[in-house]
Amino acid sequence: MGQTFVITETFQARYASLLPIGRWVSRLAEQAGFDEKDSYAVQLAVDEACSNIIEHAYGGDGSEGLIECTLRSEADRLTIILRDWGHPFDPASVPAPDLAADLEACPIGGLGLYLIYHLMDEVHFEFGDAGNVLTIVKYKTKV
Repeated sequence: MGQTFVITETFQARYASLLPIGRWVSRLAEQAGFDEKDSYAVQLAVDEACSNIIEHAYGGDGSEGLIECTLRSEADRLTIILRDWGHPFDPASVPAPDLAADLEACPIGGLGLYLIYHLMDEVHFEFGDAGNVLTIVKYKTKV
């Protein structure tokens, strides 16, 4: 069934942090009781989200920004909360990618957000004084 826990870790908002974040998330998803396939889906969604935070919230790899990652395992789900203090963005402003277009014709951007929405069961964005908060949820059994 997996363990119930809440763990928070803070990482530098740098591309070099993506591998340690991914390993951390994968290990905790497995501890929470997810199989390898769903653990990978969670890890990939977090990787895409953190890449977007680094690139868009903080303007790239040279920032001194932080990404606060909280994982909460419950009986039926894993909730991941990613918080940053960079520039907010409107996810509704990102057009859906044209998956039928030739790779050369595809505009850059939008695929990461598309993946997050399709890999996870819930996706919520909040922007305010407490920073930018992305909450993503993966259910152990589909609801």
